Amino acid sequence: MRIAVTYENGEIFQHFGRTEQFKVYDIEDGKIVSSEVTGTDGRGHGALAGVLNELNVDTLICGGIGGGAQAALAEAGIKLYGGASGEADAAVEALLSGTLEFNPDVHCDHHGEHHHHEGGCGSHSHTCGSHGCGGH
Repeated sequence: MRIAVTYENGEIFQHFGRTEQFKVYDIEDGKIVSSEVTGTDGRGHGALAGVLNELNVDTLICGGIGGGAQAALAEAGIKLYGGASGEADAAVEALLSGTLEFNPDVHCDHHGEHHHHEGGCGSHSHTCGSHGCGGH
């Protein structure tokens, strides 16, 4: 099993489409055996599913995520745990122990599938994960 977490300074970065790093964990027998931080080469949004695919990731933990990116992850066969927050390492441990708190209905937009991120989630990303971006 390979788990990726949107990553910034040890924490789960709260806007999937704008993350500049993933922390990727290799899991064997329900335990973390190795981890590394990898950049996204400036790619964003739906293209990040391709980055995760190249890394052979099968599970993603993140904060807010838009519908297009969710669809790209689903198409790539990557299981999504969105709406998570806090320390990346702790989130992976929680997932492995079955106690990860996440929001299965997380969304990072107000405009359905056809949206642009002019102000978008970046302007209030700290509320994205826990409030589904409804905190305007």
